[in-house]
Amino acid sequence: MILGDFLKALGQVGDPRFRRVLGLGIGLTLALLFAVYAILATVLNIFLPDTITLPLIGAVTWVDDLLSWASILLMIALSVFLMVPVASAFTGLFLDQVADAVEDRHYPALPAARAVPLLEGLRDAVGFLGIIVAANLVALVAYVFVTPAAPFIFWALNGYLLGREYFQLVAMRRVGRAEAKAAFRRHAGSVWLAGGLMAVPLTVPIVNLLVPVLGVATFTHLYHRLERG
Repeated sequence: MILGDFLKALGQVGDPRFRRVLGLGIGLTLALLFAVYAILATVLNIFLPDTITLPLIGAVTWVDDLLSWASILLMIALSVFLMVPVASAFTGLFLDQVADAVEDRHYPALPAARAVPLLEGLRDAVGFLGIIVAANLVALVAYVFVTPAAPFIFWALNGYLLGREYFQLVAMRRVGRAEAKAAFRRHAGSVWLAGGLMAVPLTVPIVNLLVPVLGVATFTHLYHRLERG
């Protein structure tokens, strides 16, 4: 049944509203990463000298270039780790449009859903970003000690976080925040399993950027199927 929900979502990936949300999420994420790099480069240029003098060696003039390259490599590494959670957070600001597109096509008899206010959506997006980044940073410690199990820990952890976030986001549009949390508790097992399936593509570059959009579309189907059942 969960696979069926996902296939329905995948079948709608060409919807203009899907593409718009995906483009906004990726564009804002890239803009943030470039802004962070620009700030980092500026700080390095302000506080670090172009030349330093070392005993027995003399003047070293390539420190600035070395740090510039190091900062570029650091941002590339951070982008690999942060791209998906940041994209998920930014995309979360617009995901009600994805849910609307799914409901318009597959559940046309439903009344109009509650629109999530911009400030409320921004608060939820920032909160989700903080949680998923913090949780994955903590998980890095576990990866060191149980390296063979690292992929399974990653999928289980992010599956739970993504599943809870996307399911509650979809449910809140229909029943409000308190009842959305209650619905998650009623269906926590199914939601976690579906989230785990969504987490697997997170380890595949490029494909992982589709996860926020496909995830919300899948959980829109999942929510209506579970709550109507």
